[in-house]
Amino acid sequence: MPAALSASRTGGRTPTVIRLLVLATFVVILNETIMINAIPRLMADLEVTERSAQWVSTAFMLTMAAVIPATGWFLQRVTTRRAYAIAMGVFLFGTALSAVAPTFVVLLLGRIIQAGGTAVMMPLLMTTLMTVVPEEDRGRVMGNVTLAISVAPAMGPVISGLVLQVGSWRWLFVLVLPIAGAVTWFGLRHLENIGEPQAGAIDVSSVALAALGFGSLVYGLSKFEPSNVVSPALIFTVGVLLIGVFVARQLRLQRTSTPLLDLRVLLSGTYSKALVLLSIAFLAMLGSMILLPLYLQNLRGLSALQTGLLVMPGGLAMGLLGPTIGRLFDRFGGRLLVVPGSIGITVALAGFTQISMSMPYWQLLALHILLMISLAAAFTPVFTLGLGALPPHLYSHGSSMLGTLQQVAAAFGTALVVTVMSARSTALIDSGTEPVTATLDGMRWAFAVSAALSILVIVMAVLLPNRASAPEESPDDIDGLESELAEAQLVKD
Repeated sequence: MPAALSASRTGGRTPTVIRLLVLATFVVILNETIMINAIPRLMADLEVTERSAQWVSTAFMLTMAAVIPATGWFLQRVTTRRAYAIAMGVFLFGTALSAVAPTFVVLLLGRIIQAGGTAVMMPLLMTTLMTVVPEEDRGRVMGNVTLAISVAPAMGPVISGLVLQVGSWRWLFVLVLPIAGAVTWFGLRHLENIGEPQAGAIDVSSVALAALGFGSLVYGLSKFEPSNVVSPALIFTVGVLLIGVFVARQLRLQRTSTPLLDLRVLLSGTYSKALVLLSIAFLAMLGSMILLPLYLQNLRGLSALQTGLLVMPGGLAMGLLGPTIGRLFDRFGGRLLVVPGSIGITVALAGFTQISMSMPYWQLLALHILLMISLAAAFTPVFTLGLGALPPHLYSHGSSMLGTLQQVAAAFGTALVVTVMSARSTALIDSGTEPVTATLDGMRWAFAVSAALSILVIVMAVLLPNRASAPEESPDDIDGLESELAEAQLVKD
């Protein structure tokens, strides 16, 4: 992937390469949440416990967190077409393996392979967008990307609910396979390479540290529960220590060679604020995606399909408003969107703290739509502001760090809401409260904690600039980059 290709004018149209990558990214990200409703079927068909069956989602998230840190380096070393072909080829193989999996272990392996391909697609899309789209058009084009990053996860449970009404869980993969195959074929026919790949050796130690560090962090977070705190806390601590070693190694490689993940992206104040805002907003979104189905199905008695249909309008509104929000950003800047959006996130989460056994469904629907629209108002501008504040040769590394922290935020959000809910409900049950009432109160507490955290989103939104331009790359910067690449090539030779 190129590091310093000048953006050319798009003439008000989204470049074909971006359209193709958005389509492919939608297909692969859909699979991150498509197995949520299939857990009971897996338990019966493959004779596994609920804890084991949950690994079809946990393993996907773990793999994403472990692989994404290396994508910044990878995308600078291969052509656009090759990166696309490898990512979609790996995804197709994992999907086919999952569809025919005779045992749960094989299914798990298929999901891990799927996630390996998915991990490359989002950084590839973001990096290409920042490279080929001029600054004045980025908001509008980034709005189209919202279709992939928000609608796909929201549609996963809906689609799986529909399929599971009439068929086996295997059809979740069988139906995706020809669609992904057609997208891959079409993309390879029309996709053009953007710039030239750069030479450079990969640091194996950095890959291992990133995979083990971020993998342990996500795994530890995913295993937190009131009855089991010590073991996940130890795993989490090991992950933090390994990430610390990884960071130290990247800082050294930045001076002597080519880092796997260039931490100089954090020197941009705008990018760092965007990173914090997006991570907490993603945490809030995933937390609500976990709590609402539990509330609607376990307490209100809705089916998986009914639950999916109730939350579908919010996901659709979020995605369909993306292009409009992008155009508003191009015209007026970020503050008009991000500040109201961040306030809307907090208001919606605060509204969910009032859930009860008699709360009208239209109120739940309205709160969910408010949350999704507010997230859309924040996501599109903040993605654009954050990456736009980086010099071109750091786009791929900035995209990789965003993707990695999104997975960590997803794991943290899930662990947080489940732990708070379980701890509160268990304490109430032990004191003699009826289980349904105790669980409901636990959910209210979990939403309250998410709402309190979302106040940080408002703070970051206020601190973000209205617009952000990347620093100009001087000849010295480019010469320094070329020197680093030459040194890396000498080390390799």
